[in-house]
Order: sequence, then C-alpha cells, then structure tokens
Amino acid sequence: MSDEEDAWFAPKRFGYGAGLPIRWQGWAVVALYLAAIGAAALLIRYSWIAYGGILAAATAAFILVCAQKTRGGWRWRWGEKD
Repeated sequence: MSDEEDAWFAPKRFGYGAGLPIRWQGWAVVALYLAAIGAAALLIRYSWIAYGGILAAATAAFILVCAQKTRGGWRWRWGEKD
C-alpha cells in the first residue's frame, strides 16, 4: 500500500500538523480521543492528578497516531499543493 492509501488524515494546507480525517479510521481515532477526555473528566472531582495523567497520555497517543497517519507526514506547509 502506498502512503496515499495508508493516510487517515489530510495535511494542513498552511502550518504544521494534520488537518481533518479523510478515512473512517481517522474519524474513529478522533472519537476515541474525545471519549477518553470525556471519561477522564469524570475523575476531576476525585483526583486532579489522575485526570491530568489520563489527559496527557491520551493526547500523546493521539498526536503520535496523527503524525504517523498523515498523508505526506508532518512538515511546515506554505499553501502549495503536495
């Protein structure tokens, strides 16, 4: 499979990072991340440390997946078409 077929996210046209999901797997990752944040929010009243730990771990995992599955990788873009 080529890089085009493996990509779950489109690159941003301007700047650094990933844009919107372009496949169902990308949307599933976004939904899972939002669910993890919502579930972690239930821990706020019990432990800020647990909330912060879950939030940090979920965010790190989300960033890693997005970086691995963005078409063309993460690099600075100035608006040119790839």
